[in-house]
Amino acid sequence: MYRSGKSRFANPGASDLGATPSAPFQERATNSVTTSGAEAGTDEVIETSETSSPSESVTGNGFNGLGLSDDILRAVADSGYTNPTPIQAQGIPVALQHRDLIGIAQTGTGKTASFTLPMIEMLSRGRAKARMPRALVLEPTRELADQVAESFDKYSKYSKLTQALLIGGTAMDEQIKKLDRGVDVLIATPGRLMDHFNRGRLLLSQVNILVIDEADRMLDMGFIPDVEEICKKLPFTRQTLFFSATMPPEIQRLTDQFLHNPVRIEVARPATTANNITQELVEIPANDWAKREALRRLIREAEPTLQNAIVFCNRKRDVDVVAKSLARHGFDAAPIHGDLDQSLRTKTLDRFRANELKILVASDVAARGLDVPSVSHVFNFDVPIHADDYVHRIGRTGRAGRSGQAYMLGTSRDGKYIEAIEKITGQKLARREMLDIEVREDTRPRRDGDRKGGRGRDRGRGRDGKHRDRRPPDGKYHDQVAPMEPTVAQPDAPVPPAEVSAGKPREKAVRNADQRGGRKPRQENRQEQHVEQRSGERQERRERGSQREHNARAARPEAVDHSQLPAFLFRPVSLKKPEPQPE
Repeated sequence: MYRSGKSRFANPGASDLGATPSAPFQERATNSVTTSGAEAGTDEVIETSETSSPSESVTGNGFNGLGLSDDILRAVADSGYTNPTPIQAQGIPVALQHRDLIGIAQTGTGKTASFTLPMIEMLSRGRAKARMPRALVLEPTRELADQVAESFDKYSKYSKLTQALLIGGTAMDEQIKKLDRGVDVLIATPGRLMDHFNRGRLLLSQVNILVIDEADRMLDMGFIPDVEEICKKLPFTRQTLFFSATMPPEIQRLTDQFLHNPVRIEVARPATTANNITQELVEIPANDWAKREALRRLIREAEPTLQNAIVFCNRKRDVDVVAKSLARHGFDAAPIHGDLDQSLRTKTLDRFRANELKILVASDVAARGLDVPSVSHVFNFDVPIHADDYVHRIGRTGRAGRSGQAYMLGTSRDGKYIEAIEKITGQKLARREMLDIEVREDTRPRRDGDRKGGRGRDRGRGRDGKHRDRRPPDGKYHDQVAPMEPTVAQPDAPVPPAEVSAGKPREKAVRNADQRGGRKPRQENRQEQHVEQRSGERQERRERGSQREHNARAARPEAVDHSQLPAFLFRPVSLKKPEPQPE
């Protein structure tokens, strides 16, 4: 059985790797045994964190005693980190022993470095082959995968390891070139990874390390079947590192199926929030306009301390509506959700990280794992349907030891969701009422078909916004109705001259009417109409002639060609007279 030693921590004022600095007291890892891995016939080792006095801690520089090489320690020092977080201090030694690992920690506690650093250490010996990576990292979203790729490049800059980022929304040509050259680490989303695998551009038979990050988010997004299929294609002897902030029963079943005698490390109770985040529930009327007005009031109240903020919505269309509303009222806001182009999403996130954008209105695509340390406020425009999402949303603030503010707008319809959040976090939310907001009805109600280019109310409009009149000038499309009864062909009667010349007075009357109305038809139009009329009459005459010939041919008796008949039909045959019958 694996037994962990005491975790190493430095002084409270030191900087941790990508998370909150350690508290004045220290933590000591302890072991316990459960039977959740009974499916494999072995016991599962669980490490939890218990507090101990500072005198029991191990002195020294935190990362020096974790078994990492000098090149990695130098890269970590260049990044500005000196002491590991609890998940890093307990998880890195376990990973270096090639043990399967389940890491459960709050969001923002440095889970990315806890698997990136030991992966670089274990892959430093060896070389990748073409289309055969040695390590695989699965992420639920494109933004999180890109962030992990940046962390890998930052910590492996003194090694010769290579990585490839396989995400959707980008061209596949550059990804194929990297795979053909051979990469050590693949950082991918499940959909794009399976796309390359099914096309025969990738082999997973040499993957020795598998990392599944934000597993509960993959469950919410429906990626668990893809993850199970990917795990079945990997070697049985691989090492699996499993990280999540929450642990639903479905995720527990997945770990029991694909992990072998894992070490479970919990540095905090699952689905808990950080103590340095101030949380408040604002009760408002159940009205869309009132909700947007309440959001604007909260942002104005927080302006003295607001550096930048994230506004979370449940639906993608609400993300666009809220972003446009904030921009219309003078706020620096931009949307980001899954329906936007990947280049636009990346550009918006880069602006937000560089403090060029103050308010980011996002769906849950940006709620998991994104590391933007300077987020001071989080506003939940909608109460999350899944209580776990609340933990990840407010985890975007209060990172790296900073304090944060989290607000949530709730109505009378959100009672059961708020109760679920308070139950999973184990704390009662502070409440404040904002019921003095004027309730207005939207002047333009939302409709499913009210979109540009759809079959809604805007169909048939021109560029100036007016409806196009497709009817002819006389107001009729045509004045002829096709009969439904079959017609009988009749011989054509000669057309009287009066009918031929009847069009002339009509044409003259129309011309006089046009002159009285101030309209003067062009000479070209009259010539074209005359030519079209003559061609139409000629075509009609030809059709009548062909129909007449067909009728005459059908009425004529058919002549018999005797030369084509057999000779015995022309021989004389004697007929016997019938004998009289006796009376």
